[in-house]
Amino acid sequence: MLLTVVRHAESTENATKHTGFCQCPRPWTAAAAHALSRDLVGLTPRGFRQCQWLREALAHFTGRQAHLASSQYRRALDTADLALPGTPADVTALLNEQHYGDATYMTKRELFTTWPECEEDRQTRKHLWTPPGEGGESLAVGVIRRATAFVEGLEGRAPAIVAMTHHTAILALRSVLERRPVTELVDEARVRKTPNAGVLVYERRGGRFHHVDAAEPDC
Repeated sequence: MLLTVVRHAESTENATKHTGFCQCPRPWTAAAAHALSRDLVGLTPRGFRQCQWLREALAHFTGRQAHLASSQYRRALDTADLALPGTPADVTALLNEQHYGDATYMTKRELFTTWPECEEDRQTRKHLWTPPGEGGESLAVGVIRRATAFVEGLEGRAPAIVAMTHHTAILALRSVLERRPVTELVDEARVRKTPNAGVLVYERRGGRFHHVDAAEPDC
């Protein structure tokens, strides 16, 4: 089995991280902020160019008949539609971005003013930080649990699978697939994240997944 993990192409949220959706005070309710992130955030022009690159990259790695799984977020679905046109997607919450609960799109200043008790974990133990409010999940528990369920569910599936997902979900998937501590991966991500439209390829041999290739766009 070949599993190709892809981070969605550049979104408007990625491009305006410090000037766009995170404002202080936040102008949206927590529920509205999460719905905005999940349902409305689309791709930038650069993201569209990355999807053109992905179309060729995925054909090279997986061929034209790969089974496609995608998160429920629009930016992942748009990337899947453009990179693998005509390929039906198995849309699953298991590949969703980490749910930030009531902290969605809050600046750190507003977050720590509202919930000062969470500052230490958010600053120094990010993998353990559980965002406050309904739906909030930590990387080390909630996202890892979903990643584990996704990988375990691959048994008996198509010989080539593409998983269209997000930065934090990729950290969790890598922890499961590579059998590495998530803390180690978080430290690496502080230096450099998997880029938008970045591709990680794993092959299952002898009951284990092995990282065999990677690629990223030059645009």
